[in-house]
Amino acid sequence: MAQYQVTFMPEKKVIEIEAGTSLIKAASKAGIFIKSGCGGAGTCGACKVKVISGEVKMMGTGNLNPEQIAQGVRLACQSLVQGDLTVEVPPESRIREHQVLMEDLKKGILQESSGDLLEKYGHQPLAGKIRVQLSEPTLTDNASDWARLSVELKRNLPYEKNIEIPLSVLRDLPETLRQANWDVSIIFNDLDDKYAIARIEPGNDRPPYGLAIDIGTTTVVVYLVNLQTGEVEDKQGTYNKQAKFGDDVISRIVYAIETPESLTEIHQAVIDTINELTDKLLVRKSLVQTDLTAAVVAANTTMTQLFLGVNPRYLRLEPYIPTVSITPSVPARELGLHILPEALVHSYPSVASYVGGDIVSGALITDMANEEEITLLIDIGTNGEIVLGNQDWLVSCACSAGPCFEGGGINFGMRAMPGAIERVKIDPKTLDVDLNVIGRIPPVGICGSGLVDCLAKMRIAGIIDRAGNYQLEHPSHSARLRQTSDEKEFVLAWAHQSGGDKDVVITENDIKNLIRAKGAIYAGIRSLLQMVAMDIDMIERIKIAGGFGNYLNVPDSVEIGLLPDLPAEKYEFIGNSSVKGACLALLSQKAWREAAELARKITYVELSVGTTFMDEFVSALFLPHTDLSLFPSVEG
Repeated sequence: MAQYQVTFMPEKKVIEIEAGTSLIKAASKAGIFIKSGCGGAGTCGACKVKVISGEVKMMGTGNLNPEQIAQGVRLACQSLVQGDLTVEVPPESRIREHQVLMEDLKKGILQESSGDLLEKYGHQPLAGKIRVQLSEPTLTDNASDWARLSVELKRNLPYEKNIEIPLSVLRDLPETLRQANWDVSIIFNDLDDKYAIARIEPGNDRPPYGLAIDIGTTTVVVYLVNLQTGEVEDKQGTYNKQAKFGDDVISRIVYAIETPESLTEIHQAVIDTINELTDKLLVRKSLVQTDLTAAVVAANTTMTQLFLGVNPRYLRLEPYIPTVSITPSVPARELGLHILPEALVHSYPSVASYVGGDIVSGALITDMANEEEITLLIDIGTNGEIVLGNQDWLVSCACSAGPCFEGGGINFGMRAMPGAIERVKIDPKTLDVDLNVIGRIPPVGICGSGLVDCLAKMRIAGIIDRAGNYQLEHPSHSARLRQTSDEKEFVLAWAHQSGGDKDVVITENDIKNLIRAKGAIYAGIRSLLQMVAMDIDMIERIKIAGGFGNYLNVPDSVEIGLLPDLPAEKYEFIGNSSVKGACLALLSQKAWREAAELARKITYVELSVGTTFMDEFVSALFLPHTDLSLFPSVEG
C-alpha cells in the first residue's frame, strides 16, 4: 500500500500514512483529536478541516455548502488520503482538554449531610495488605511453602475464610520467600467468601492503594485512594478517548459493532485513557503499578460493556437488553490496566440498558434508599438518567436528551474546555452581550451551561418567543439579531472578538434542538411522577449529579423549563457522584454489597412503552412549558 505524507497545521506535524486512510484517523495518529459527534458517519459536520494543498477522495460532503467546498473545507471523516497533503485543523474542530469535575480533595469527598458515609458503612476495603514473618523450614519442620504461609495468614487475617493463591503467584512463591528471608508482605483481594492472594513481595510497610474510576461518555476521572487510611491522595481527569468514535452512546455502539476490530479499538481507547491518567498518578506519588491493588469502576451501561470489551449490540435494539447487570469482577491483567495484574477490577451494577452503574453510585452516595424524604436524583447528559423515591420504593428512567448539553448538534457547540462560553448575559434593551469563557481566552464556541444561560437570557430579553422563534423586529434593532441566506441567528461574539475567523452565533435551529433536549429531561421527570401518581411539589429533595449538572444555573434552568419550578433550597449539586460512589465501594465491602442490592431494588420504567412520555415531551416543547401553571415563578 502506497504511503503519503500528511502535514497538519498549524503544528506543522508531518506523518506517513497509508493511502485510503481517512483524515480523522490520520490526525489521531498525529496526536491531533478531531470532533466526531456522529462516529464518522458524515452527518454531524463537526470534523471540518481545510485542505491547503493536495487532493483527497471525498466519500461524502455532509452539510458542507458549495462555497465551503470551493474553499477547500472537507469533512475529515469522509476524506481519504490519496497523495501528499497539507491540512489545517481549525480550533472549533478540535477536541481539547475538558473542564473535568473532580471535587476538592480537602473537603473530603465522602462527607455528606447524612454524616461520614465511610463511618456509616465501615472501613473494610476490597483489597488489603498484611506483613508476616515465617519460620524457616528444617528437616523436622518440613511443611510446604504454601502450607507454612497459609497457616500464618489464618492467624493474622481478621476473618475465617478460605485462602486461595493463583498459579501466577504460586510460581514465584519459593524464590520470593527465600530471597526475603521469610519476611513477606501479602496483597490480597478480600472477597465475600475467601481471600484471593494477588501478590507476595519482600516485607514492607507501604500502604496498599486502589483506583476509583468514573468512565463518563465525555470524560474519565481517576482517584488514587489510600486503602489503609481511606484518604484520596490524588486525582486525574481528561476527556474519554472514545469521543473520536461519536459523542453519544448510540453512535459508539454503532461503531463498535461495525467490525470485530471496531469493538477492540473502542475498548482499547478507554483503557488507554485510564492508563494515561494512572501513569500520571504513579509518577506524581512515586508509586509503581504493583502498589495499586484494586479498582472500582462506575459508568453507564454502554460504557461498562465497552470498558470490558463486551459486545453492546443489543443495548440499542428493542427490547434493549444489557449483556449483564451484576458484572463479575475480573483480574486487571485481562483488561490491560496499569495496576497489579492479579488485582480485581469491580464494575458497578446497572439497572437497565440506559440506567447504569453511575446512577446507582449516585443513589448510594445520596443515601436516598434509606431516607423517608422523597428524593429526585438527576444526572443530565446525552442520556438523562433519573431516579425518584425513598426508603420504601425507587423508580428510574432514562430519556435521550441528545448531545446538545455536551455541545453536539449545535453549530458552535463544544464541550466544556478552553475557549467555550460558559455564562451569558444579555442587555434586554441593547442586546449587548457579556460572556464568561473557560480559560479566559477568545471564544470559539459554547458549552452546555452556556447554552442554558443563553436560552434563558434570550427569552427574558425578548429575542425569542416561547416556541424558540427569533423576533427579528426586536425594539433594539441590534445587528446581532439577523437573517442570513441560511437561517436566523444571534451573534454572541463577532469574528474579531473570537478565537477563530468567524462570528460565533447561535441559530434558530440550535434553539429548537436545545428546546427538544430540555423537553426530554422534563418529560422524563413528569413521566416518572405520573407513574407513581405524585405531584411535583411532593418532591422534598432534588439532587443534581454530573459534570454538566454541577455548572448549571438553577434559576435559568427553571426559566427554560429544564428543571421543576421548586424552591431553590430543595436543590443540591452533588458533583461527581459516580466517582464518589466508586471510592466508597472501594473502601467498604458493606457499601459495595449495598450497591448490588440497590441496583436490584430500583424499578426501571421504559418510557417507550405507552404514550405518557411522548405526550409530556410535546407539552414541554415550549419555554418554559405549554402549561404555565407548572412554572408559577416564570413570567409568561
